[in-house]
Amino acid sequence: MLDEGAPAPDFTLPQDGGDEVTLSGLRGRIVVLYFYPRDDTSGCTKEAVAFTGLADAFAEAGAVVFGISKDSVAKHGKFRAKHDLGVGLLSDEHSDVCERYGVWAEKAMYGKTYMGIERSTFLIDGDGAVRKVWRKVKVPGHAEAVLDAARAL
Repeated sequence: MLDEGAPAPDFTLPQDGGDEVTLSGLRGRIVVLYFYPRDDTSGCTKEAVAFTGLADAFAEAGAVVFGISKDSVAKHGKFRAKHDLGVGLLSDEHSDVCERYGVWAEKAMYGKTYMGIERSTFLIDGDGAVRKVWRKVKVPGHAEAVLDAARAL
């Protein structure tokens, strides 16, 4: 479990559009990483749209926002285009980063258990330290709360 104050685990992941993003390459900037279960599902779409709607405000706060799921880069591209998303989407197909951030967890639905991404967000400061963690996120109002925390850094 990754706690507030801990160094954020470094990673390099592919982004929709063909680039790769390395966390340590973003030092000096505030980074928001939000982990979500799947592209183009109701809650995940609402979350991505909410972060997109606040993209300019995050930029003004010196923050960059990335969504991370196990979906492929190709699926991310379709999701971005369909909903005109303005945040970067990173593909963690093998769930390595999800595991290091402690969001790959056992979940239950309709009496069945399975492994999946627990909707979580991490606010990382310019020095690479985790400053705030939100686990088991409820989407309404979440992007606004993250923005407020980013502005406070």
